[in-house]
Amino acid sequence: MSDQDRDNPRRDFLRKSLTLIPVVTVASTGLGGSMLMATPEPAQASPAKAPASEKAYEPSYFTAEEWAFINAAVARLIPADAQGPGALEAGAPEYIDRQMNTPYASGALWFMQGPFNADAPPEMGWQSKLVPREIYRLGIAATDAWSKAFNGKAFAGQDSATQDDLLRRLEAGGAETGEHFAAVPPKIFFNLLLQNTKEGFFCDPIHGGNKGMVGWTMIGFPGARADFMDWVERNEQYPFPAVSIRGERA
Repeated sequence: MSDQDRDNPRRDFLRKSLTLIPVVTVASTGLGGSMLMATPEPAQASPAKAPASEKAYEPSYFTAEEWAFINAAVARLIPADAQGPGALEAGAPEYIDRQMNTPYASGALWFMQGPFNADAPPEMGWQSKLVPREIYRLGIAATDAWSKAFNGKAFAGQDSATQDDLLRRLEAGGAETGEHFAAVPPKIFFNLLLQNTKEGFFCDPIHGGNKGMVGWTMIGFPGARADFMDWVERNEQYPFPAVSIRGERA
């Protein structure tokens, strides 16, 4: 690891995240993860921007209110900074919305009979009677209702400091979230959101996220190149641009 990496906790966090997420995954069933919530350090230069799409993506699963939440939340979980675009610019919301129309989101890939044990180890599989589609729908509604109880504003309407505070409380999953989360445990909702946000930042662009391969470029990952093993043991930056499954180059 270079001195630059050691001085940049966000870059180091994302590098470690990549080791936990298959980069060409459609989705993950994991509910674990630790949160990236540090407010970005003041940038010395304007952050790079992901390539603009010809047409803005229209969500097929999330409502307008839910879509506003998703965009606001991923922007705080992996924010843009001097190192480059964040999850919002990389298209993580599009990735998450696309996943809601897959067998993964409806729980078709898992054994869904009880009993469920929230404290079971990851190898025991999905441990909730709710599937991802339901967790998002219930979790977003609960978070917005909880947020409005403070000052009448939904999560997307709060300032960044308040959004960070609400996300920290969701991650902790404490009783302070109140009766709003009776239908879905706040920690399960938060962990699913964080996991999918990281997937959207690091997935192959074919899945809707990692636009312009900004996630791969940030950590020096070569992408879907046929062979890069000669560089694995070298303590130097990989010199060639990342390549997607479709042959796009960063």
